[in-house]
Amino acid sequence: MKTHFKQVVTIIISIFLLSCSTDETSPEAAVTPKPIITPPVTTVPAAPAPSINAINYLALGDSYTIGQNVCETCRFPEQLKASLSSMYNASNFSLKVIATTGWTTSNLISAVNSQNPNANYDLVTLLIGVNNQFQHVDFSVYEKEFPELVNKAIMLGKGDKKNVIVVSIPDYAYTPYGMSYNGETGRAKISAEITQYNTYAENYCTSRGVVFVSITDITRQGLNNTSLVASDGLHPSAMAYKMFVDRILPKAKIALED
Repeated sequence: MKTHFKQVVTIIISIFLLSCSTDETSPEAAVTPKPIITPPVTTVPAAPAPSINAINYLALGDSYTIGQNVCETCRFPEQLKASLSSMYNASNFSLKVIATTGWTTSNLISAVNSQNPNANYDLVTLLIGVNNQFQHVDFSVYEKEFPELVNKAIMLGKGDKKNVIVVSIPDYAYTPYGMSYNGETGRAKISAEITQYNTYAENYCTSRGVVFVSITDITRQGLNNTSLVASDGLHPSAMAYKMFVDRILPKAKIALED
């Protein structure tokens, strides 16, 4: 009886194991996953700049605006004009420059008041202050007159602050001239004072929603890259002005299209 029972149990276990082995999925029966297909990316071309027939641009400043020791078309207002003319296919582009080498904020205010330009400019740039520092004019004068010049620029820009771009003061400590200016101590003093002027100007502009474009770091490459310095060893070169324009252009574009 026990032998018969063992045979029955053995048969049942064999049937169970056989059943399990047939339920398992063989490697050949595995489902091959479908490949992941990435949809093509559709590139939307940038919309072309609108055509603007007439642009009136006023550039206010000193030697950095007039372009001391570079050709007339090399100075940054002329390079900006060329870029904007090409971008907007402007058939009538007027550029007026009120700037002279050596001008302080006081000189520029006097010149603007004397020339009394029309308040119809689509774009106004302002770059001023280096001669206040160079001529050791008390900083309080800049604190008083810089805001006055910004307000004049806004008035001349059709009374709209979005039409005004203030550009930071270059650092002439990083030029051959600056290298010979009272040694390292003198150069450090120049840079510290230029930073003081620029910080004040940027804070003033930012608090009033006026665009401020910093280009000072470009001029601080002047000793490592002498091609950024004009032949006089002091002022920016045409290449440096091109780099200025690369930063100013996007802001000018916003001003003209807004």
